[in-house]
Amino acid sequence: MDLHAWITERLDQNEVPWKQPDGIRRRVEADRRILARHRLDPSRSGDPMYATACEGCGEWGEFEYPGSENLNDCPELLDLAHAHGLTDEILAGLDQPQTPERKPRTDGRLGLSDILATRPITTSDVPAALRGTNWKP
Repeated sequence: MDLHAWITERLDQNEVPWKQPDGIRRRVEADRRILARHRLDPSRSGDPMYATACEGCGEWGEFEYPGSENLNDCPELLDLAHAHGLTDEILAGLDQPQTPERKPRTDGRLGLSDILATRPITTSDVPAALRGTNWKP
C-alpha cells in the first residue's frame, strides 16, 4: 500500500454521513479531488526512470523532469496524509511505488538498452583482411 492508497483508505473509513455539517463533507470532497489529481502519471508509465512520478506535481526544466519522481514524495499527498494522522513510522512502513519490470523484446529487434549494453568495437577488432595500407591501430 503506497501513500495514495493509505489516504484513500482513511477517507473510505471515515466516510461522512449526509447529516454531518456541510464543511466536513466539503473537506472530504476536497481531499478526494486532491487524490484524483496527485496520482501515478500514466503518461510516464513506459519510462523506466520516471514511471512512479506524480501527475499532479507537474514538470520542471526544459527536459520536463517530473516535480515529484515518486508518488510517496509528493508534497501535496504528504500534507494531506498529515491531516489524516500520518506518522513517520507509518510512512516508513508504506510501499514505495515501483518501476514496472522491463520485459525482454521477443520480436528479435534490439532496444536502446540492448545496444548500449554491447561491447564497443575497437580498431583491434578489425580483421587484418579489412585493414588498408595506411592502417593505424
